[in-house]
Order: sequence, then structure tokens, then C-alpha cells
Amino acid sequence: MELLNDMALFVEVVKVRSFRRAAEALGMPNSTLSRRISGLEKAIGLRLLHRTTRKLELTEAGQLYFDRCKRIVEEARLAHEQLGEMLAQPSGLLRVSMPVDFANVYLAPLIAEFAGNYPGISFDFDLTPRQVDLVSEPVDVVIRMGEPATSNLIARKLTTLRRGLYASPGYLQRFGTPRQPSDLVKHECLRLRTPRPDNWILSTAGETIEVEIAGRFQLNSVGMLRRLAMLDQGIAVLAEGIAAEDLASGALCRVLPQWQSNSIAVYALTETRLLPAKTQRFIEFLRERLVDA
Repeated sequence: MELLNDMALFVEVVKVRSFRRAAEALGMPNSTLSRRISGLEKAIGLRLLHRTTRKLELTEAGQLYFDRCKRIVEEARLAHEQLGEMLAQPSGLLRVSMPVDFANVYLAPLIAEFAGNYPGISFDFDLTPRQVDLVSEPVDVVIRMGEPATSNLIARKLTTLRRGLYASPGYLQRFGTPRQPSDLVKHECLRLRTPRPDNWILSTAGETIEVEIAGRFQLNSVGMLRRLAMLDQGIAVLAEGIAAEDLASGALCRVLPQWQSNSIAVYALTETRLLPAKTQRFIEFLRERLVDA
């Protein structure tokens, strides 16, 4: 059991690349943690970490040991927790990275409901579009829109968002209302930064076309895209749920309502399939509630 505990300590140190941060997360003195890892190296007979004043680096043996230990520790923790679920509800800190606009519109009420169902779970949310490294950063699950950029992570589909074209009444009054997709080439189109930002794919009644568009604004924030559309700056592609309130208030109008932009899938990404109960329940809850998003 002591060996397994030391393996878990080693995995934590490698994940955060710091004895000090690992010791703080584990609630133990830095000196004790360092001594335990040194004892582990002596027991194995190989150096696992290169220690410098600035950073920690894995040796070749350390990388191999980490890859094996991580799975062993995860399986042991999962087995222990699954037995514990027979006596208590999931608990602990759940750390989630998610895009701010999707979180505000779709997830906020669901998170409130989930928190009420599981009072033993506390939350740490990082609302950002940046690429999170699930191996080295202390994050349990990442929520992202669009197909995953890497196949190294476990992706669980949560929902698919329908999207349409929207503009403000002021913009349409000044520049006219497009009657067909080819009219978009004459308009200011607000472009989300994607691999192909100058093309929109539109579909209707079984027909799908690709339209070349142009515009002065290109950005990576759906919230800013929505605000610029409301400020008469152009036509934007938005998820129907994100535009619903502005559509109801008259701040935005649907453009080419018979056409839809390509839908976008939303995924929960994790490093492993071996999830603690708090993470597993959270993902399952979102999949159930977001089915009709």
C-alpha cells in the first residue's frame, strides 16, 4: 500500500511539475513529499526526475514510470470511489473548463440544478476558449464546441446546436435584407475564427451550399460576435439558443430564415475513461439535459 501511495504522490508531482504546488494540493509538507519521492527512486534504483531550481523534468525512466503509474493510480482511485458510492454521494472539487458564452446561456441553469443534487461537490470553473492540457493542468473535464482537435482525448458528445444567420434591424435598414445566400457576398459578415473563416455552409430542404463571405471583423468570441451584430456591424452566425432572447426583444432579426448554418457539436473531453464519480455524474447529467438544446 505504501508503494501505491508513493506512486500517487509521484503522479501528482509530475502533473503540476512542482513539488511545492503538489505538496499544497496534497496538504503535506514539501520536505515530506520530496523525501517520499527520493525514497521511491532509491527503491526502484533509477532516477525519475531531474531537479533544478527552475523546473522539474522527467528522465526517460521517469516518463515510462509515469505512464504506467498514472493508469494504476487512476484505477485504484476509481475502484475505491466506486465502493464508497454505496455509502455516500459523490464529493470533492470538480474542475471544468468551458467556453464562456455557451456556459452562460446553456450551462448556468443546469449547473445550478446539478449543484443542488450533489451538495458534496464544489466547483472550480475556467471560462475560456484556450486549449487546456488535461495531462499537465488540474482540470477534470473540458467542454468544447466543434470537433476535437486531437484524438488523444476521450470525447463524449453532449449535444448539437442548431445555428442561423442574424443581424440587427438597424443594419438591415441601412444595407438591405439578403434574399438568397449569394447576396451575402455584398454584406459585412462577422466571421468566427475557424480553419475556413471566409466560407459559410448553409442548408435548406436537403440542399447544402458553401458561400464565400467577407467582412472586416474576425474574432474568437461568440459573445463579441453577438454584440457586434446588435450594434449594426454585420450579419453573424449564432446558435439559436444564444440568439433567442435578442430575437424575442427585437434586437436581432433572423436573416434567410429558410436557411440554416451547419450545426455544431458540443463535446466533453477527458484524459481517460476512468472517471471519478463527480466527473462521471456531471457529464451524464449534461448529456441528459442538453439533448434538446
